Amino acid sequence: MRDLTDHARAPGLLRRRLAPEAHRSNALHPGAWWVWALGLGTAASRTTNPLLIALLIGVAGYVVAARRTSAPWAKSYGAFVKLALLVIGIRLVFAVVLGSPIPGTHVIVTLPEVPLPGWAKGVRIGGRVTAEGVVFALYDGIRLAGLLICVGAANALASPSRLLKSLPGALYEVGVAVVVAMTFAPNLIADVRRLRSARRLRGRSDSGVRGLLQVGLPVLEGALERSVALAAAMDARGFGRTAAVSAGVRRAIAVLTLGGLMGVCVGTYGLLTAQGGSYGLPALVAGLLAALAGLRLGGRRAVRTRYRPDRWGVRAWLVAGSGVAVAGLVISAASSDPAALHPGVVPLVAPQLPLWPALAVLLGLLPAFVAPVPPEDAARAEKPADTTNPSPTSPEETS
Repeated sequence: MRDLTDHARAPGLLRRRLAPEAHRSNALHPGAWWVWALGLGTAASRTTNPLLIALLIGVAGYVVAARRTSAPWAKSYGAFVKLALLVIGIRLVFAVVLGSPIPGTHVIVTLPEVPLPGWAKGVRIGGRVTAEGVVFALYDGIRLAGLLICVGAANALASPSRLLKSLPGALYEVGVAVVVAMTFAPNLIADVRRLRSARRLRGRSDSGVRGLLQVGLPVLEGALERSVALAAAMDARGFGRTAAVSAGVRRAIAVLTLGGLMGVCVGTYGLLTAQGGSYGLPALVAGLLAALAGLRLGGRRAVRTRYRPDRWGVRAWLVAGSGVAVAGLVISAASSDPAALHPGVVPLVAPQLPLWPALAVLLGLLPAFVAPVPPEDAARAEKPADTTNPSPTSPEETS
């Protein structure tokens, strides 16, 4: 019996050895989750192979299932998945109704075409719907869906409040606005679920127009109350106060920040074009350095302190590095073998899963093993399975 208990306990012990239970001192930096998710999203944007994008979505979903907590923002992942499916449907509808720029010979159906005036040349409504155009729209929609799901993974794993604390002082006010906007959707989803459950417990319908109105009004009221409470809390904490700096420092901040952003734009354009390879990388590096210097100098205007700042440890480097590695390897594969990452639609060919890009995508699973385990999951992993069924006491034992 002890062997069975030890065998049931072994996976939990191994999981704790690879990744300890998360607490305040060893919590993963939220920026690492965003770097990882953006790396997966970058990889998804560089391919139209539906099999490879499906593998990226599976990797993101597995990491979310393994490492998300029970916080309100962690429940927004399902909403992003539904939004991704909606995007695919809309893209297909547009391809069928408005046509596709991809020529094709395999006609699926011919819709009635609406005659348009001469100034709308190149635009049509209805007409021939080809299999090549539909497949091209499907590939394009799946790529956009992969990007949305990767962003949803970052929203489900990274705490918005902790991410706000990690921003430079110059971006604090902008970060507050972004974090408030990011937390609005998860709180809205939680309110809708709570009110629908309450109506079902009372025996009332939560579907249809009437149910939507009776659920939507309390949700709107709760959102207004939450916004008023947030405004009062921000005012009580002195939000918006800035320190006095000289006019020369303010001008230096503006010059460094704007010049750095312009350098980043010029360098990015140079890297993306074949003619700008000589100046692209130097301009990008110079722009980044100038922008970072401007943000560092602009932090003097912020009059706030950081309580227990999040540290970027080894596990954060591993999580962020896995996302960067996936993006870099997929981009390299797209340059060396574009046919494998962009299956053709004219003529139609069945997509195949390329081996080396697929192995590169699997590197994105590393956070599921090295990131700290949420407390409730760690407790569940440590709890031994009850595999014994005590037999009833016999009359001889009671006598």
